Amino acid sequence: MTKQHSSEKLVAMAPLMSIDGVQKRFGGVTALRDVSFELMAGQIVGLIGPNGAGKTTLVNIITGVERPDGGAIVFQDRRIDRMSSYRITRLGIGRTFQIVHPFPRMSVLENVAAAAMFGAGCRTITAAKERAAECLEFTGLSPLAATLAEHITLPDRKRLELAKGLATDPKLLLLDEVNAGLTATEIDRALELIQAIAARGITILLIEHLMRMVLRACSRIVVLHQGALIADGTPNAVIADQKVIDAYLGPGFNRGPAAD
Repeated sequence: MTKQHSSEKLVAMAPLMSIDGVQKRFGGVTALRDVSFELMAGQIVGLIGPNGAGKTTLVNIITGVERPDGGAIVFQDRRIDRMSSYRITRLGIGRTFQIVHPFPRMSVLENVAAAAMFGAGCRTITAAKERAAECLEFTGLSPLAATLAEHITLPDRKRLELAKGLATDPKLLLLDEVNAGLTATEIDRALELIQAIAARGITILLIEHLMRMVLRACSRIVVLHQGALIADGTPNAVIADQKVIDAYLGPGFNRGPAAD
């Protein structure tokens, strides 16, 4: 193998993002304890754990909402853990929020256009609205484009969160409890949409309590408990891990047919 081909192979294998020894404390409470793992381009990775495990805190640190007390985060060879949120977004990291709060008196289109202006750096309102219209078409929200956000249903608000995340033109999309409050049928539709997003080449970190969704969507699962990483592997390996069973799944956990 020539030096050039060897170098190209190393570049291809480089992680999209590396989280190295991240720590976070809030007063006397340690929210994250020396958390380290990598995300490779093209993956759908599940991030699971009990309430208070540190999942949302980690997402907030990745996206610049919080600063870590220790460790480093590198995204595409750039250290981002001291950057502002808008700079991180414009590098290509988008997110949704567990509790959705669209601008209620703005239309669905205007909500997504605002995300395009902030995250994707669209220079004109026209360009932002064009980007927003594409995202609404992709998420199936085009018929609601002119509707005020305060008038749409919870499932549509969840899709609006996805559209806003996509409008920032992400390479990595962090989905924080995007399926909370949805029915089984709505969850199935959300799964199809998440898989369609991944098919566009967008890497996804899926923060989720619904194991049915995690097992169907993800090729890899990372588990946090009391702020520490306790497992990282394939779905089959993780759900068989006794530490994960004891901390989160419980002895009666049943994969069920949806996970096969």
